[in-house]
Amino acid sequence: MSGQGPEPVSEAAGDRGVLIDRIGTLVTNDPALGEGSLGLVRDAALVLDGGVVAWAGPRSRVPEGAADERVDAGGRAVLPGFVDSHGHLVFAGDRTAEFAARMSGRPYTAGGIRTTVAATRAAPRDELDRTTAALVAEARRSGTTTIECKSGYGLTVADERRSLEVAAEHTAEVTFLGAHVVPPEYADRPDDYVDLVCSAMLDACAPVARWIDVFCDRGAFDGDQTRAVLRAGAARGLLPRVHANQLGPGPGVQIAVEVDAASADHVTHVTDDDVEALASSRTVATLLPGAEFSTRAGYPDARRLIDAGVPVALAADCNPGSSYTTNMPFCIAVAVRDMRMTPDEAVWAATLGGARALRRDDVGHLGVGARADVVLLDAPSHVHLSYRPGVPLVTGVWQAGRQVVG
Repeated sequence: MSGQGPEPVSEAAGDRGVLIDRIGTLVTNDPALGEGSLGLVRDAALVLDGGVVAWAGPRSRVPEGAADERVDAGGRAVLPGFVDSHGHLVFAGDRTAEFAARMSGRPYTAGGIRTTVAATRAAPRDELDRTTAALVAEARRSGTTTIECKSGYGLTVADERRSLEVAAEHTAEVTFLGAHVVPPEYADRPDDYVDLVCSAMLDACAPVARWIDVFCDRGAFDGDQTRAVLRAGAARGLLPRVHANQLGPGPGVQIAVEVDAASADHVTHVTDDDVEALASSRTVATLLPGAEFSTRAGYPDARRLIDAGVPVALAADCNPGSSYTTNMPFCIAVAVRDMRMTPDEAVWAATLGGARALRRDDVGHLGVGARADVVLLDAPSHVHLSYRPGVPLVTGVWQAGRQVVG
């Protein structure tokens, strides 16, 4: 199962060639095409055809008759669509009061998830559909063209299956997160709940998902429980990812590496051994600055990870409790300001880094043959995403070659 982005793209999408011309700075994420790790091309052009990138490079070398339609970028920047590899979009209810209490000094714990579980269980299917669709559209307007979506607010067999079915209407990057927290009815029997997740819940949910995830942290699931759930998911063909080391040190990162997870997400509290394990593995460290921003927690040390050779992704972690944002440009700005990432590193992490966290090679870059997911900024350079925080710079978005914003 391969992901398509925030929404399924029709067969007709991108069937007409489009030339995006007079690009001030083109971020390709392909060093073979331009400068540095971002493969920057100045005074560039980009040709989209058949839903993929047909050509990219200096505008002086655009092939004759390359496209039927021309878009004048007017010296503005173009970059790959953002790849948001961590989202909790299927939910109901509101946790405004919890947020306000945190801003008054109450610390964040995983327990608030149960408030959303109660509201989600009570919500009709069409409400969940509408909420998810609205969040996906909101993400698209800020440049996200590929998005991952988890379950985890149902925590019964039927409610988890329903959540995954809703998610699958908007993306193929669907993750089963039945092991989000232990629901109230199993509060005194957490191992019984793990048994349910590993049996009837997975039997019902695995056919709808590509990934399996576990919240391995205090207040959620321990190392043994995490391994049991991931093993059960793997037996049903699901690929692993792990919520790891958000609230404190723990076994999450090491387990993620042990099972060759595509990503370990949060990684806020890591040891030298954790960093070394990540650096010697295929597991991407997915950092979620919206969560620390919204909980007033300490940010992960991105500089330490990058300098050690760990591949890093940025994701929005949209959820109603600890990071209620879909805005990847905001996450880029926070990562640069508070996580010691350079503007180039943050843009790479929000595009190609996210693609690697989803084990995708068709998105996150604008090399020839990549899916034609493109963002046009109302700015001359990608650096403006962090230089002008909070300003809505995304002025055009193409998804599989079809313009969906602008």
